[in-house]
Amino acid sequence: MITEAIHGGAIGFSKSLVAAVVLQGGDSLRTAADSTVGAISRGVDTFLSEPSKLNYFLVHGGLFLLLTVLLVVAVKLSNRVFVRLYSLIRSSRGKVIRPIRLKNLELISVDQLTSIAFKSVRVLRWAVVIFIFYLFVTLAFSLFVWTELVAQKLLEYLLSPLVGIGKGIIFYLPNVFYIIVVAIVARYALKLMKLVFSKVADKSIVIPGFPEEWAKPTYQIAAFLLVVLVAVIIFPYLPGSQSAAARGISIFLALLLSLGSSSAVSNIVAGVVITYMRSFRLGDRVKINEITGDIIEHNFLITRVRTTKNEEITIPNSVVLSGHVTNYSAVVRDGKPLILYTSVTISYDTPWTKIHGLLIGAALATGKILHNPKPFVLQTALNDFYVSYQINAYTNSPADMPVIYSSLHQNIQDKFFEAGVEIASPHYYSLRDGNRRAIPDSFLEDGYTTPAFKVRMEPDSLKK
Repeated sequence: MITEAIHGGAIGFSKSLVAAVVLQGGDSLRTAADSTVGAISRGVDTFLSEPSKLNYFLVHGGLFLLLTVLLVVAVKLSNRVFVRLYSLIRSSRGKVIRPIRLKNLELISVDQLTSIAFKSVRVLRWAVVIFIFYLFVTLAFSLFVWTELVAQKLLEYLLSPLVGIGKGIIFYLPNVFYIIVVAIVARYALKLMKLVFSKVADKSIVIPGFPEEWAKPTYQIAAFLLVVLVAVIIFPYLPGSQSAAARGISIFLALLLSLGSSSAVSNIVAGVVITYMRSFRLGDRVKINEITGDIIEHNFLITRVRTTKNEEITIPNSVVLSGHVTNYSAVVRDGKPLILYTSVTISYDTPWTKIHGLLIGAALATGKILHNPKPFVLQTALNDFYVSYQINAYTNSPADMPVIYSSLHQNIQDKFFEAGVEIASPHYYSLRDGNRRAIPDSFLEDGYTTPAFKVRMEPDSLKK
């Protein structure tokens, strides 16, 4: 009876309140008023009927205690699982967990990877514990009529994002299939290109006018262009690609590239041009501007040279392209010998035939100088005080040029000193009338003495 009275009073009060509102607002509020009265009536019925039963408290209180026990068990089980994960990470250090390298460069060490793994597991552990407590609170609130609305809200906060993500994934599945198909086609296209260019590189496939050293850089260029094409094709199908944020980021990146990469782009273009100019290969002995050494690396940005003093010099490709390159190994690779040359200056009082013989003899006495073709001499200048002679000799060892030149110069000195011929470079002034010859003592004949200085007096000068 009390329940019905309270119920009727609540409904009467609600109707009178709604009637007053309807008189002020018109008939358009009548439907909303009826819905409100029904909701209040149902809430009052539930509030006055359910909690009054002793069984309700016993059953729901027992369920709450059971949920609490399950909470403790779940937390302990999760702790055990994560302790096992920590032990697994420690035992995997150096075995499964290995450093990440790029050729000989270690990008991420084992210690760094282990630390990242521990931190990731720690974050996951806290996420699992928070989820367990969240689920416990939601289920606990749902046990009692006074907190059912709170439980519904908590469950809605949890399920709404999951439902939204699920709907987004289902809606996005056609785009995923399209991206997968494009990626598979691009992957096998890359494999086909790699196979073809590798066959060109090892001369299994011969393309007229296409040298084998072009195979690797051409593959790299083609692969880069294919990857860029694939990225352009699949970008509109990526989630968020049509948003204003994605467009803003694209414009920002394009601006950065256009302003900050002018030198890099010029080096890349120069690297491509140099590659197809065939100026050099890896291992060639070259002279780039004033730098002489062996090519140890060439890519689309830089050219690296190791000099004869074992120095590594990095040269931007734009500098290489704007300068000049002398390749000492190219002719030897084509089966022709390289000509090494050096000059000496000898006074006019020595016959040139004798000088030619001495220079050719010095060249033939030098190691790694070919006897066939035979060395030859060129007279390059008739100067005021001496004649310039240039000895030209053939070799197949351009990498040994410094040693060959040093040995050749030594042999030239020895040959000329043995023959008693003075080398007049650099030239010097002297009164030559019986003076000592300007050659080392070891090359002078036995018993040689420096002649006295000779003076001749004319009879007429004495009379004066």
